[in-house]
Amino acid sequence: MSNAVAAKIGEQSPRDLPRDLFTVKQFSERRPAWTAAAIRSLILNAEDRLNSRGERIPGNGLGAAGAVVRVSRRVLIDEERFFQWIAQQQRGRR
Repeated sequence: MSNAVAAKIGEQSPRDLPRDLFTVKQFSERRPAWTAAAIRSLILNAEDRLNSRGERIPGNGLGAAGAVVRVSRRVLIDEERFFQWIAQQQRGRR
């Protein structure tokens, strides 16, 4: 490996490092408490959106947390960030 490549790798932020990404089906099989339908609902409501009158409906923050990764048409779940988001939701309710 060249020094330039090694230096570039050393500059990577934690966001750039490999992550455990799963499809909705894989995630729900891995974590049975979360059904595929429940995960899809969370993904659907992850970002802010507009209602029919043009009013903003706030999202749940899952997208902003980086837990939803879109690659072309594929939607993947970052397991670690998903559970960080869950913990953040719990802290916000106290």
